[in-house]
Amino acid sequence: MSKHVLGILCSGRGSNMQSILAAIDAGQINAQVGVVLTDKPEAKALAYAQSVGIRSVCVNRKECASQQEFEEKLVAELKEAGVTLVILAGFMRILSPYFVGEYPHKILNIHPSLLPSFGGAHAHRDVLAYGTKVSGCTIHFVDEHMDHGPIILQDTVPVMDDDTEETLAARVLQKEHILYPRAIQLYVDGKLELLDDRHVRIKQ
Repeated sequence: MSKHVLGILCSGRGSNMQSILAAIDAGQINAQVGVVLTDKPEAKALAYAQSVGIRSVCVNRKECASQQEFEEKLVAELKEAGVTLVILAGFMRILSPYFVGEYPHKILNIHPSLLPSFGGAHAHRDVLAYGTKVSGCTIHFVDEHMDHGPIILQDTVPVMDDDTEETLAARVLQKEHILYPRAIQLYVDGKLELLDDRHVRIKQ
């Protein structure tokens, strides 16, 4: 088994988490999942992880007195599970410099647009409002800024004239489910070389 242990953070249904778990089961990612963490007790990702026998924990932000306390609890759970790579999979909270500093260049995120365009929580709405003809998804390392860290992989989808947020999101999500496992395996294989704070080289 790989030395790499993934800690997956989710806030919702966890569809990217499920695609990652499927890729591990299929032998496409040589790693194991140590823990799934959510910030909401109603998150469907929590129940799914439990159903397939993966340790899953809710660290409820509403029950924490501060962002620092919340993140300290997350970090404690990750360290207890021996996590070596943190995967944000629909985790709808901005992480502080404290958290990022605990896992420098060891946090990956997926965003449903072609960064640096259309960052933030409403990418599909913003893409359609702007009238762009192409969208897609981005896998990047996480730094102290929102949707900002060095880009690892991107893929595109066309934006159709009759698209709604829902139809565009569904098309992008299909790409996400392919791209995220690929990026994780590149990391696990040691093929991601961070050249500086903006550029990632994929080694052959």
